[in-house]
Amino acid sequence: MSHPYDRLQPDLILDAIESAGFVPSGHVLALNSYENRVYQIGLEEAAPLVAKFYRPGRWSDQTILEEHAFSQALTATEIPVVAPLARDGKTLFAHEGFRFALFPRQGGRAPESGDLDQLEWIGRFLGRIHLAGQDRPFRYRPHLRVDTLGHPAREAVLGSPLLPAEWRERYAQLSRSLLDAVERHLQETTSAGIRLHGDCHPGNILWTDAGPHFVDMDDCLQGPAIQDLWMLLAGDRHEMTLQLDALLEGYRTFRDFDLRELSLIEPLRSLRLVHYTGWLCRRWDDPAFPRAFPWLAEAGWWEGHIADLEQQLLRMEEPPLQLY
Repeated sequence: MSHPYDRLQPDLILDAIESAGFVPSGHVLALNSYENRVYQIGLEEAAPLVAKFYRPGRWSDQTILEEHAFSQALTATEIPVVAPLARDGKTLFAHEGFRFALFPRQGGRAPESGDLDQLEWIGRFLGRIHLAGQDRPFRYRPHLRVDTLGHPAREAVLGSPLLPAEWRERYAQLSRSLLDAVERHLQETTSAGIRLHGDCHPGNILWTDAGPHFVDMDDCLQGPAIQDLWMLLAGDRHEMTLQLDALLEGYRTFRDFDLRELSLIEPLRSLRLVHYTGWLCRRWDDPAFPRAFPWLAEAGWWEGHIADLEQQLLRMEEPPLQLY
């Protein structure tokens, strides 16, 4: 079975770069990405750049351009977000049915897990991102809601042949209870939200001697501020509390934080678990996914996933993290 990305061969990629007004050297290096296709492109007499080819049919031009505008606005205020390059005023290009954007190449490494000084530094920039993000809402980008991120993902799992028959009924009941609990917590805690990075995990932060650089705004959305903080926490409850305290120490330098949102950490983790699994099931027809995630076709993985969801249902009933 063919897939739209099957046509995205090196010659087409290089032709696309030329169509945007750049002169490629012929060097194309595939970078780690699954939702989109991302390549480092060598240029004649210039530093390499990074080309992101958007998954066909996922986003409208309006949603992509709104992402680009947000990134560029942050960069304009000297926040280290890697924003798309503009060529003759354009940031979104099209070639042979593929839409793509070009970015400066940014080196770096992942932040050190649990490093409190780095977390405080990251927190300062997140505070600035959110300060800018609160001045107006997104018009086209999605909002963080159960009906947009949770229920469609649940239906994708239930409709997938990857879910073993012996776990189908348990998954249906458990995921319904989980999403109902997430919905209740969101309704009790959040307002309209602000513009966010949306997928601010350590893999989307590149650390250099100059500090953090935030990359991949592809999932930016409207939601509660804690969405950009909780994925940076790891370890047991004590460790996460120390990390959260460091993040907020930096964050509050630039923006107040509503402590009521701490009660959303486990609900948002639960929503991500459901959404991530649904994403994998929806993308299984893309040959890159069975190669990268073969364990999704194993019954043992689903047994562990069910256990994780059961644990999350219990964690959502625990008191939220409290700062020291």
